[in-house]
Amino acid sequence: MAKAKAEIELDDEDFVEEEEAPEADSAATSKASLTKRRLIDNYLEERRLQRQLSDYDFD
Repeated sequence: MAKAKAEIELDDEDFVEEEEAPEADSAATSKASLTKRRLIDNYLEERRLQRQLSDYDFD
């Protein structure tokens, strides 16, 4: 059994080559990622500023 080899069949349809990948999807994905990153950055900046404000005692 140690020498028995299983044959693996691969269909060409299961793989997408780089040439077949749509360019519009990558552009849309990049734009969505950039938008999400900006939202996260803005949120983190707001939290940092809120922490700085809470350090001051206004009373």
